Amino acid sequence: MEYIDNSFEAVIGLEVHTQLLTATKMFCSCPNVFGKEPNSLVCPVCLALPGSLPVINFNAVKLAVKAALAINLNINKKSLFARKNYFYPDLPKGYQISQFQDPVSSNGYLIINIGEGKEKKIRINRLHIEEDAGKLIHAGYNSFVDLNRAGTPLAEIVSEPDLSSPAEAAAYLKELRDILVYLDISDGNMEEGSFRCDANISVRKKGDTKLGTRTEVKNVNSFKFVEKALEYEINRQIELLLNGGKVIQETLLFNSKTGKTESMRGKEEAHDYRYFEEPDLSPLILDEKFIAEIKNSITELPRTKRERYIREYALSEYDAEVLTQYKEVANDFDKLVDINNGKVDIKKIANWIINEWMLELKKKWAADNHERVIERAVEYNENSIPIEKVINEELIKFEMEKLIGKREYFFEMIMKIESGEINRNGGRLVLYQLIENVKRRKNQTVDEIIRDLNLAQVSDEKGLEDTIKQVFEENQKELEDLIGGKDKLFGFFVGEAMKKTKGKANPKKVNEILNKHIENYKSGK
Repeated sequence: MEYIDNSFEAVIGLEVHTQLLTATKMFCSCPNVFGKEPNSLVCPVCLALPGSLPVINFNAVKLAVKAALAINLNINKKSLFARKNYFYPDLPKGYQISQFQDPVSSNGYLIINIGEGKEKKIRINRLHIEEDAGKLIHAGYNSFVDLNRAGTPLAEIVSEPDLSSPAEAAAYLKELRDILVYLDISDGNMEEGSFRCDANISVRKKGDTKLGTRTEVKNVNSFKFVEKALEYEINRQIELLLNGGKVIQETLLFNSKTGKTESMRGKEEAHDYRYFEEPDLSPLILDEKFIAEIKNSITELPRTKRERYIREYALSEYDAEVLTQYKEVANDFDKLVDINNGKVDIKKIANWIINEWMLELKKKWAADNHERVIERAVEYNENSIPIEKVINEELIKFEMEKLIGKREYFFEMIMKIESGEINRNGGRLVLYQLIENVKRRKNQTVDEIIRDLNLAQVSDEKGLEDTIKQVFEENQKELEDLIGGKDKLFGFFVGEAMKKTKGKANPKKVNEILNKHIENYKSGK
């Protein structure tokens, strides 16, 4: 990006909090779910009632270790839980159970794409486990506390200040979120707060090695807003320094309506939290066998999958990106490649998924869920997020996986096109019907759909010969012009033949017969 003075550079570090996909909370047995009646998912542990004691949710530990290994962190065989002391209305205990000096993992890295085929290694300081706080709801002059979220298991992932631009920050967040979602560690839902980011930003003159005074922008909940918040804050700090002012270390919030950062409070240093070891929890001890089992359970990550698609299938970067954007789509593509076993060019399968299947699902879902789209669009448009994002996010969440069991039908449809039994338009109609059948729970084979919709291509040579002769008789002037050298009219005759057969003629056969007759006319036969 262009800064108001390009003699400055930005230094950015990110702290990501991601909720872990466990059935229960971090230290109690309350359900870990979103959207229930306020304060309906609480217990004495969540509410910090006297005498209640925390118990570690080991499934949360497994997910945190899995996340740490996926981003190349070292697992510490002994880690400690600590009390992070601060007072806020949504923190019933008056402290948060977290990890401080002895986290579960440390010293890792993540490789990101920074454009023009370039990559950058971003160091990660640590991933540690902690519990989430509750939620404050403000209405007019009143504020309400919902403690359903209190105690939800979190992994906090802290990068080193290796990011140099808002675009790099967004690329880092996207890569990290993709990994967490692929491995079922988190649902990555930024709108619901299960993946959120605090950004630490400072600026300095290019060539300086000393870091400037940093500010922290809290709880930014979309990639777009992270970029906008960073762009504004970087320019704000540069302008302040150019005018002889000083950057104050403080915590900020990003106002998406004004596009500006606003002061929230003076920034506390770590020692202000008065960390000390949690006396009610034993040290967390992990052995080599446990760590190895988690490591072996990590499946192919999105970055590796993209690189494999480009290398093995000669797909473009764009196609590989789209196919790996959602785990369900990538898994289905992999299964279709297995079913294909070399029968069809893999690029054709990729094109059908990207340009037909996903597009048809988007249109269908948007039509069938009009009210849901509008409802979500109102929420998003308050933050200027395009409706396309609404459809994409909601589509994958509710619809995509329903077709996974029908992948054999999808492949059979492609083979029908390849063999000439149906044309591409017929394939689209079959695909549409397959999607309809999933919704209606109707089991119908591709052959049955082709028969019921009368989609079989006309490939009978005698019948097509008669059709083309009829087209010639009805368009004598155009035929003379074509013979006389106006080659562009060839497409006109193909179109007329397709009209006569109501689009069911085999285009390849039509082209062959037309070419034969035109050559005959030209040679005087």
